[in-house]
Amino acid sequence: MTNSGKPYPLGASLTAEGCNFAIYCPDAGSVQLCLFHSDTEETLDEFLLDSKTGAVWHIHIDDVKVGQLYAYRTVNIDGEEQQRKKLLIDPYARQLNRSCQWNSRQYQNDSQFMLPKCVVTEPTISLPRANFDIQRPRIIYEAHVKGLSQLHPKVPEEQRGTYIGAAHPSILEHLCQLGVTTVQFLPLASFMPEPFITEKGLTNYWGYNPVNFFAVEPRYACANAFIECKQMVKAYHQVGIEVIVDVVFNHTAEGGDAGTTLSLKGLCKHQAYLYQQSDDDRTQYTNNSGCGNSINVSHPFMLKLIMDAMRYWVDCIGIDGFRFDLAASLGRDPVTFSEHAGFFKAIQQDPILSTVLLIAEPWDIGVGGYQVGNFPDGWRECNDKFRDTVRAFWRGDQGATSDFATRVMGSRDIFHKCVKPVTTSVNPITYHDGFTLHDLVCYEDKHNEANLEDNRDGHAHNLSANYGVEGPTANRKINLLRERQKRNLFTTLLISQGTPHVLGGDELSRTQGGNNNAYCQDNQLSWINWDLNKQQQDFLEFCKTAIALRRESMLFTEIRLKDDRYFASPNVKAVNWYKPDGSKKAPKDWQITENQTFAMELKGDQLSNNEHWLVCFNASEKDVIFSLPQLNTNAGWTLCLDTRYSALKEQPKVCVKQMFLQAHQSIAIFTYSY
Repeated sequence: MTNSGKPYPLGASLTAEGCNFAIYCPDAGSVQLCLFHSDTEETLDEFLLDSKTGAVWHIHIDDVKVGQLYAYRTVNIDGEEQQRKKLLIDPYARQLNRSCQWNSRQYQNDSQFMLPKCVVTEPTISLPRANFDIQRPRIIYEAHVKGLSQLHPKVPEEQRGTYIGAAHPSILEHLCQLGVTTVQFLPLASFMPEPFITEKGLTNYWGYNPVNFFAVEPRYACANAFIECKQMVKAYHQVGIEVIVDVVFNHTAEGGDAGTTLSLKGLCKHQAYLYQQSDDDRTQYTNNSGCGNSINVSHPFMLKLIMDAMRYWVDCIGIDGFRFDLAASLGRDPVTFSEHAGFFKAIQQDPILSTVLLIAEPWDIGVGGYQVGNFPDGWRECNDKFRDTVRAFWRGDQGATSDFATRVMGSRDIFHKCVKPVTTSVNPITYHDGFTLHDLVCYEDKHNEANLEDNRDGHAHNLSANYGVEGPTANRKINLLRERQKRNLFTTLLISQGTPHVLGGDELSRTQGGNNNAYCQDNQLSWINWDLNKQQQDFLEFCKTAIALRRESMLFTEIRLKDDRYFASPNVKAVNWYKPDGSKKAPKDWQITENQTFAMELKGDQLSNNEHWLVCFNASEKDVIFSLPQLNTNAGWTLCLDTRYSALKEQPKVCVKQMFLQAHQSIAIFTYSY
């Protein structure tokens, strides 16, 4: 039995008698609901939806139960029958029965057996929010849910590369011992690898090509992706770790004009995507993402779809926030970016989403797409200027010192005092798209041949160095310098103002063989290797120490200057900058191109437990004698961390009152005890 049903809620909603189906489809002349056998995916029944309210088509079908497979077909208003040959995924589907994989033969004509089917699910139940200490320092660890456990020897083979594997006690123990507070997973929503890489025998490992914003990706499931993803998030919460997810709301897997029809193109093509006039006056998809189609976030339906999906991930799966891929696209209203765009306003007034962690990748490739520093208050932003400046300084580039000091102090030229907290700047040295930390000091050029694009893909401006040999070498001197530079880069990350972002596996010296665009490498090139030699183990222990240093310090975590009125209470008496001879740096000193050595003093007050730090930076290739500040007491400066030493047991416990010989290309961190 069927009846007209109701236009809301959108999607498939179970009732006492069966299931209500409602789908937004303003451009269709007719809509057909298809039900399928759960085992063979052959057609079980078809229903023509004869009820329509506004732009929403709807029907109620009796006796439909949990697990029923379904999808849609449409005919456009102009009567084009070709559209009926393409099966369409419900944008509000909460679950897909399998992963979406491109198959050119199956896509031709009727795409029924290529496309995964939507699954009728139990009514979702809101989960209680995790309660984390908002005052604790946040340290983000970016990871791929498969790569995290795929090679871990303690994870059972059947669980490796899955949500369950990512939550294995051995993985959680590592993250807790490392000291990170927040795990940022690459996309967990369902996606389809692009046809052009699939046909080359590769895949989209990263997952930045969504087919649905709600459904959890089945590729990483042992049985039920939704249940297992929830279990993973809960396991992280139980050990005190936040979980945020990378989301892609700027384009879909349907691509541009010649792309596939999987969902939105067959349902609401002219509402879902942005269009522009080409040079020959043809109307074509806008391409602000570089992936062929740009989502029209300013359209009411698309804005509601995205907001509903975000609320679902927070309420029903339990995550603690989002990192938005190419987030400048979300602020286009519809073409020009504005911090007052509808998307930002919608989040700001939402009682749930306004309280979660929001991180923007603050650019896209469209006109006016670089928007670092321009997102609303409360958002955090990935800071590529921090990444590039820190890399350049430690590589030895002259003229980078002044900018380096600005980045270490929170990039206040971008994220202004009194307007935004210093934690707004999310500071990466490395990200999933680029060199790993180990490769950053081993390769001067990218080596992306495995991507089968003749090494044309990937960024060429890496600000990396190989120190004499491209790639692995047996030269001990080069290897020692490379390890020291890794310690310099990692230490800078952890003592800089802002929110540190650690690329998962960097602490384990993970290498991608010089590939800086491993998006299509679902193999050992991308997976984390847990089998460490002594050098790698030493670096892991060093990373733990650097993270602990930050977590134990209020000043390294969030300095509050007297002239910064964002917070009512400052926590620092003075910030001083010194030349190696002990004199304070004058403004003109910062402009000396060859200047690569300086010291930074942070002197706290009672609010910060009177912390007192001196950090000496030497990016030059020569050892330098530092005259440490004299404080008119009998005590001296205690050396806490010196990056010249490869192993923690080699670090001397010394107290310095006047002079200190700092090694070339190193950081020395001192504390003063009264």
